[in-house]
Amino acid sequence: MVLDIVIMAAGKGTRMKSRHPKVLHRLAGRPLLAHVLATTATLGRHPTWVITGHGAEAVESAMVGTGASSVRQMPQLGTGHAVAQVVPHLAATGTTLILNGDVPLIEAATARALAEACGGQRLALLTIKLDDATGYGRILRSGDPEGGRVLGIVEHKDATAAQREIREVYTGMMAAPTAALKRWVAALKNDNAQGEFYLTDIVAMAVAEGVAVVATHAADDTEVLGVNSPLQLADLERRLQRRQADALLEAGVRLADPARFDLRGTLATGQDVEIDVGCVFEGAVTLGDEVRIGAHCVIRNAVIGAGAVIHPFSHIEGAVLGAGCLVGPFARLRPGADLAEEVHIGNFVEVKNSTLARGAKANHLAYLGDATVGERVNYGAGSITANYDGANKHRTVIEADVHIGSNCVLIAPVTIGAGGTVGGGSTISKNTPVEQLTVARGKQVSLPGWTRPVKAAKAAKGK
Repeated sequence: MVLDIVIMAAGKGTRMKSRHPKVLHRLAGRPLLAHVLATTATLGRHPTWVITGHGAEAVESAMVGTGASSVRQMPQLGTGHAVAQVVPHLAATGTTLILNGDVPLIEAATARALAEACGGQRLALLTIKLDDATGYGRILRSGDPEGGRVLGIVEHKDATAAQREIREVYTGMMAAPTAALKRWVAALKNDNAQGEFYLTDIVAMAVAEGVAVVATHAADDTEVLGVNSPLQLADLERRLQRRQADALLEAGVRLADPARFDLRGTLATGQDVEIDVGCVFEGAVTLGDEVRIGAHCVIRNAVIGAGAVIHPFSHIEGAVLGAGCLVGPFARLRPGADLAEEVHIGNFVEVKNSTLARGAKANHLAYLGDATVGERVNYGAGSITANYDGANKHRTVIEADVHIGSNCVLIAPVTIGAGGTVGGGSTISKNTPVEQLTVARGKQVSLPGWTRPVKAAKAAKGK
């Protein structure tokens, strides 16, 4: 099939009340336009044209790497005027599939069926029946309004009271024979209430020429809902999240409440995974068998091994966790955190760009940055690696079976020898020997006869 794909993305989106182009507002972590481009990419290698206008530079920057090309519509004088800008770039024959950049959840199967219904010969419209059709163009048919021939589309603002009772609406997406589309668009006029060039006027032109006009129907309204306001964006977000939650439930994942779940990327799961309420997954996340995620965790671009338990309110980003790890509550694993099997990271512990070998533990109020931690290390509460000298990062090496006492500062670069112990409250700036106790702190002094200062008496008022 000779197919050109056109995506309308020039609108300002006034009702969004935002300085950002409407198609760049995010749904499930990605711009609306990115969802449409991801769908069209599954249709095969076909020329794809995005019509930009308001915020064109930002929209075009967001398209980099997608393989799509842009054509600007300046000024924006309606949908027909938009398509006129891309007409010179279309193939001479075949089918042109026209989609909307602010209708992000169109299914690939629906888009493909629409293009096939055209077949380079018919004008195919994607329609759906809505209980509340406010704002949508109505499908006008001859005779039976349910099954008669399609005669045209009337925009909501131009429709009569009787026409506004029609439930079948045009979704804004169509597929047209490319050669005829070029001819029809060139003949469009703007004699309507808005003074715009409506693409929908080509339906009447097709009927007048005897070109068959057919309607294909979307499976459900979610895939054809557009975004024109923050309210509509929020509604679509919950619809998409519920769709994703249902798919996970069907795959065997236990979600405590599918209505309180957010996936903004991809989530691969093993068997018997449990996810509590309020969790957010971003980027690419993999959860192994029998992983348990506590309430209100945020997990981004991470791999979590089988049997790991993430306690509530933990943040994990760019980390790899081995089987049986215990993390949180209120823990933060930053990019480069690499935990082997059965590592314990407790409450208010932060780990960044560090590897922890099997069985290592940092259970309370601690920081490990740019560190290599050996097996079975016990890292005390309140201890930190001082890894940054103001210009460069340095590494701390803590060898196997080391015990670090509470409130210690390890000034990198430094190595703590295997089996050694660092006494609580120590500041370590030199390498320590293996299997020895190292203490580095000021001498404790008690002063007999010392009296605690007292506040001076305040002078009486009025004197």
